[in-house]
Amino acid sequence: MSRIDLGQNIKNPQTLAATAEGFYKAADSERTRRICAELADALEMCRRGELSVDDYKEMKRVKKTGCQFYTPHAHFAKGYKRNDGEPVDSGKAVIDLDGCEHFAELYAERLKGRERALGINMVNRSVSGTGGHVLFEIPEGMTRQQAQAWMAQEMGGVAYDAAVHELERAIFIPCRDYILYIDEELMFGDEARPTSLQTHPQIKGTETADSKAVYPTTYKGIPYAAIIAEWFRMKGGEPEQGERSNKLYDLAAHCLAPICDNDEAWILELMPRYGLTEAEVKGIIHSACKDGRYLMTKELKTCIKRVKEMNAENADIDDEDADSAQPSPSLTGGIKGGSLPIGLKESLAGVPESMYMPVLCAVLPLAAAYADQVEVEYCDGFRQHLGLMSIIRGEQASGKSVCKAAVDVWKRQLDEEDAIARRREEEWKERKKGRKANEKAPEDPKVLIRMVPVTVSCSTLLKRFKNAGGHTIYSFGEELDTLRKTNGAGSWSSKYDIYRLSFDRGEWGQDYNSDQAESGVVNVAYNWTMLGTDGAMRKCFKQDNIENGLSSRILVAEMPDGSFAKMPKFGKRSPADEARIQEAVTKLRSYAGFIDTPRLRRAIERWVEEKRVEAAKDIDRVKDVYRKRAAVIGFRCGVVYYLLEGKETNRCLDFALTMAEYCLMGQMKAFGEALRNEYVNAGDEGQRYGVNHSVFDQLPPTFTMDDVRSLKQGACNDNSLRTVVSRWRRDGWIEKTGNKHWTKKNVAMLQCCNVALRRLKS
Repeated sequence: MSRIDLGQNIKNPQTLAATAEGFYKAADSERTRRICAELADALEMCRRGELSVDDYKEMKRVKKTGCQFYTPHAHFAKGYKRNDGEPVDSGKAVIDLDGCEHFAELYAERLKGRERALGINMVNRSVSGTGGHVLFEIPEGMTRQQAQAWMAQEMGGVAYDAAVHELERAIFIPCRDYILYIDEELMFGDEARPTSLQTHPQIKGTETADSKAVYPTTYKGIPYAAIIAEWFRMKGGEPEQGERSNKLYDLAAHCLAPICDNDEAWILELMPRYGLTEAEVKGIIHSACKDGRYLMTKELKTCIKRVKEMNAENADIDDEDADSAQPSPSLTGGIKGGSLPIGLKESLAGVPESMYMPVLCAVLPLAAAYADQVEVEYCDGFRQHLGLMSIIRGEQASGKSVCKAAVDVWKRQLDEEDAIARRREEEWKERKKGRKANEKAPEDPKVLIRMVPVTVSCSTLLKRFKNAGGHTIYSFGEELDTLRKTNGAGSWSSKYDIYRLSFDRGEWGQDYNSDQAESGVVNVAYNWTMLGTDGAMRKCFKQDNIENGLSSRILVAEMPDGSFAKMPKFGKRSPADEARIQEAVTKLRSYAGFIDTPRLRRAIERWVEEKRVEAAKDIDRVKDVYRKRAAVIGFRCGVVYYLLEGKETNRCLDFALTMAEYCLMGQMKAFGEALRNEYVNAGDEGQRYGVNHSVFDQLPPTFTMDDVRSLKQGACNDNSLRTVVSRWRRDGWIEKTGNKHWTKKNVAMLQCCNVALRRLKS
């Protein structure tokens, strides 16, 4: 007798012993195919905003009610869920990754080729179109829950639905297109637990002298690491010298013990050390656990609830078990070469860590140019392409050539294609030049050339745009000063217009009554990377043009200060590294059409709002100006990461937020003072009071305009101050309590923003 059953309809749950023939008949039925197609269409509508999340969930519930199903955990000898017969345990377990958008890629990366060794019966994407299931044999000596935790570890520590373990669980059969792998012998055979599975690693409680226990890393789908981090935040921060023992005891006794079965070995696996020895940590845990199991306190419930809420904000549509670690854009440690996706990781091979950011900023505009057929939706609801421009600034001999070396590898494919196109163009020019007086000129081949020098004339650039066919043109310039000199007089002003418009593929053109000059109107798609000194930067962005909008559209990276420092050591990029970069280029070029990144949008939206609050509190108009496009630039960098990684991981969000923060800092450092002076000259806004001072926070609970004026020390005129105070009032931060007095209100929103900001920076 088969160890699992098949059912026709969950409303009328009559089941039969599962056979391969019956399973495939259900999978290939017209009803199953129709339901799968309808749910996939509904999910796409939900992503586009044409269907609400609640409506989608209700539709999914109704549709799945009519699906045929199988019972992975048991066979029901007298009928499904009958009271007069006990179910027979199947010896199998299913792990459910509901809402995992990239389930197929996860399977290919972590399980493919190891299915038999892991006892896998079947791997399938779910009927709803998001997530999937893995049905497998329970290894000898494990409970079903332990086996699920073990399989989650084999899949890279993924979050899964820990509630799916009861014998009566029903899983809906998808159409055959959704089945990624199936082993008919294991799935439909009668043999229980093949002997080949008896050598699997052990889970909690089943360790032997020769094996080490593997403990679950999540509690109800929430990583223990996230719970620990939130616990310390609630307790005033991570332990410091002098309080380590007390704080770790509190963590073990009142946080981990209630959710780790009071198991000392399990808690030891999770416990941070903070410089204490293994023996000291073991002693702390033993003292915390020796009195027996602790009950879950209200404080611990609050902690878990907060982590859940943070995870829900980061989750995909209907993704209850998405990656749950909160991204944290640290500019000192947020970019780790080993954690980057293909292409970006290899770009940093042999590069000193202090130069990681300049190299990444140098290659990202070119990477975005390769993905020029991609369209994404920003958090304002508008769609956009991946326009990026970067300037890498540093003094003479600061090592900027390390950026050129990385760009040279990235642009090989374009160089090779352009070389062929340029030969065709030269041949055409030669034929045109050598034709007889009465001979018709040869037809212009209108070749696609995407790599152009930064000194290209506006007329030639227009021609390249007209022949680009919607592709992005790219330039790399080793000397920003050369660009400034060759684009003298009015030309530099024209280039300013082109660069500004290229950020959002704006329309540009020129009209000449001559065949000698190019005329026409095009949508500008132009990315570039330039290297230059601080002096060249100051000459290009002078006081009189700093407000024209180009400075806020540029990703500025700064080489590390090499004053009186030893010569940096560079390693070599291996042929394998270069091959991986070419693989990344090919991958980026393969994408086309709309790419949806909902988690990335939400992360950037929160970041730009936090910066708005900071700017408003500081009355800092410069930060308010630059935060907006820094967010767009960070978002586009995150999209490149996503395309290379293939999924919206927390590392992807972390990267996008780090790039946004880095961009904002770079813009303010490079252009902030000049823009601030322009505001002073215009009588609009003065210099910022201080980078770490908040005017709002320094005001007393009840204040007057004189209090605000004294904090700004005369740097702003009264009109600007009144505008800011009015905005504080509109945002609900203050209320008027007299003719000249305002009182601060208890603003939960502002507190939440500040807490979120501290978490991101922690």
